[in-house]
Amino acid sequence: MSRIGVFTCHCGENIGATVDCAKVAECTRNVPGVVHSVDYKYMCSDPGQTMIKEAIKEHNLTGVVVAACSPRMHEPTFRNAVEEAGLNPYLCEMANLREHCSWVHEKVDATTDKAADLIRVMVEKVKHNTPLLPIRVPVTKRALVLGGGIAGIQAALDIANAGHKVVLVEKSPSIGGHMSQLSETFPTLDCSQCILTPRMVEAARHPNITLMTYAELEKLEGFIGNFKATIRKKARQLDEKLCTGCGMCITKCPQKKIPDEFNEGLGKRSAIYVPFPQAVPNKPVIDKDNCTFYKSGKCKVCEKMCPTGAIRFDQQDELVTLDVGAIVLATGFKVMRTDKFPEYGYGKYADVIDGLQFERLASASGPTLGAMKRPSDGKAPETIVFVACSGSRDRAKGVPYCSKICCMYTAKHAMLYKHKMHHGKAYVFYMDIRSGGKDYDEFVRRAIEEDDVKYIRGRVSRIYEEDGQLIVKGADTLLGGEPVEIKADMVVLATAVQAQDGSEELAQKLHVSYDPYHFFAESHPKLKPVETNTAGIYLAGACQAPRDIPETVAQASGAAAKVACLFSRDELTREPVVAVVNRLPAPTFSYCVGCFLCQSACPYQAIEAEEIRGRDGTLIKTLAKVNAGLCQGCGTCVSTCRTKAIDIQGFSNEQIFAELMTL
Repeated sequence: MSRIGVFTCHCGENIGATVDCAKVAECTRNVPGVVHSVDYKYMCSDPGQTMIKEAIKEHNLTGVVVAACSPRMHEPTFRNAVEEAGLNPYLCEMANLREHCSWVHEKVDATTDKAADLIRVMVEKVKHNTPLLPIRVPVTKRALVLGGGIAGIQAALDIANAGHKVVLVEKSPSIGGHMSQLSETFPTLDCSQCILTPRMVEAARHPNITLMTYAELEKLEGFIGNFKATIRKKARQLDEKLCTGCGMCITKCPQKKIPDEFNEGLGKRSAIYVPFPQAVPNKPVIDKDNCTFYKSGKCKVCEKMCPTGAIRFDQQDELVTLDVGAIVLATGFKVMRTDKFPEYGYGKYADVIDGLQFERLASASGPTLGAMKRPSDGKAPETIVFVACSGSRDRAKGVPYCSKICCMYTAKHAMLYKHKMHHGKAYVFYMDIRSGGKDYDEFVRRAIEEDDVKYIRGRVSRIYEEDGQLIVKGADTLLGGEPVEIKADMVVLATAVQAQDGSEELAQKLHVSYDPYHFFAESHPKLKPVETNTAGIYLAGACQAPRDIPETVAQASGAAAKVACLFSRDELTREPVVAVVNRLPAPTFSYCVGCFLCQSACPYQAIEAEEIRGRDGTLIKTLAKVNAGLCQGCGTCVSTCRTKAIDIQGFSNEQIFAELMTL
C-alpha cells in the first residue's frame, strides 16, 4: 500500500500568485494513496527540506511528490533531502507547476485545477516507481591522444602534468604537425620551431607520456572510462632501440629524388628519411613505395652502411591493444591544393603556390634555406600577389565556411616577403578582412601602413602565364569594379582549410558525429565545445573547425581539463535512467525475440547480444542486452522494440499508462 506525501511550493510568487496552492494541497489529500499534503512558500529552502524529511519519518512515507518549479533546477536538491531521510532518492518525483502551469496561464480556477491534475499524475507515477541505484563505472586512468600536432602535444602534456598516463599517437614519423612547417607565427612573428620544438622534446621525455609515431588507430571498443583501443604501429623497417640517428643511411641512400612532403613538394628527400631535422623521434623510416630494394629486390645500401645493424627489411606492422579511459581527438587539418583552381591554372604553374608552400620557402629550414626564390627558376620574385579566400566562402568549391586564419597568415606572408625583399612589391586581393583576436587588427594595419603592402578589395578572375610572368587579372570593387592587371613573379593562394583526409572513417570508428564538411562535431556549440556525443571522447584544435594556434592551445588545455576531471575519481557515478531489457523466468527468459532492431537504432552503440545457454552449454536464445555504461537513456530502442521488451528505468510503459489513466 503506497503512502505518498505531497509538498506544494509557492515558489515565492512564481506559482503562488497564479495558483491557489492551499486549495491544491487540500484537493490532493483526497487522492488515493496520499497520506500527507501540505503547502509552503519556499520548499527548496532549508526549513522546506526539513519539513519533507520529518514528514517521511512521521508518516512512514513510501514516496514523495514535490510540486514546484522545473526538475532541472531542484530535482537533485529534493532527492538528496529524501535520501537523507532514509528513502531511496528515485522514489521522489517533481510536478512542474511553474513552467507547465503558473507561467503559461492566467489566475483562474482552471489553472488551480490543472495544478491539481499535474500532481495527481505524478502521484500515480511515484506509486509505480521502484528503488534505483546509481550506475557505477570503473575508470581506467590512462588517456589516448590521437594526433601529434600542437593540439595533441598540449593536451598530452596537460594530462601528463596532472599525474595521469597518456599515449600520444601520431600517424606520421614525427610529432609536430603543421606548426613545425611554419616559418613564423602571427601576430608576434616569433619563430614557430623555436616555440614548438621544446614542447615536442618535453612530450617525448615526459615520464607519463608514451609516444607512438608512425601509428594509427585501427579499432576502438568500449565506453567512457573503459575503452579498448587497437593501434597499428606501422613498420619503420628499423629497430628503434639500435638506431642512434647518425644519419649514415640517409646520406648513402641512392634514391634521393622523391618529393619531400614536409617541404610541400618543393624539395627532395631520400627513400630512407627523417621528415625534418628537429623531428621527434629523430629516427628514420623507409618509404617502401619508393625504396629500390622493395621495387627491384636489389640495393640494401642502408643496411650495409648502418653501423649498428638497425635496418630491418622484414619488419611487419604491429597491433598494440591499449586500455584507456578517455580519448582526445587532435587530428588537425589540411589545406586545399592549387590544382582545385581551373581559373588559376589547375596547379600547372610552378609559381602559383599555396600558403604552406610559401611557409616552407620563407623558413630557414626550408628548401631555399629561407631565401625568397620562386620554384620555377630560383629567381628572386620582385612582385608577389597574395590571393585571400581562395576556395573559402565559395560554394562552387564546396567550402561555404570561412577558413578563419587566411586573413592573418596572408598579412604575415606579405610582411615576411617585405622583410626579406625590401624593394619588392606585395599585393593582397581580399574580400574583407577578418582579424578578430588580440592584436590581430593591429597586425594587419602594420602590414599596410609600415610594410607598404597594397591591399586590393576584389576577387581575382584569372591567372595565366605570359613571357615568364604570371598575369593576374581582377577587379577593385572599392573603385567601382575597375579592372586590375598585375604582372607578378609569384602568386600565393590562401587556400581553404579542410578536414583531414580520413576524418569520416575515423569518426565512424569512434562513433562521434561530424559535420557536412567532415570536421568532428562538438556535443553542444556553447556549453560543451570540447565534448563529443560519445562520452569520454573530447576534441582539440582544427579537427573540429579552422582555428589559429592560440585557440588550438586553449581548446587542447580545455580537453585535458575534462580528462583530468574524469580521472579524478576511481568510479563514475551516473543516473540510473537507462534502458533495460525485461527478463522473465525460464523457459521464456524475455519478451525479446533477438531481432536487434534496437541495436541498429541505438546512436550510442549500447546494445549487445546476450546468449542464454542451458546447463549442457547448448544455445537456447539470443537476447538484446543494454550496456549501462554506454546507454544515455534516449529511449530510441524502446520506440523501435516490436515486442515491448525494453523499458527506460523510471519511465516504464506501466508508469506512463498509469499517468494517462488517472486523467
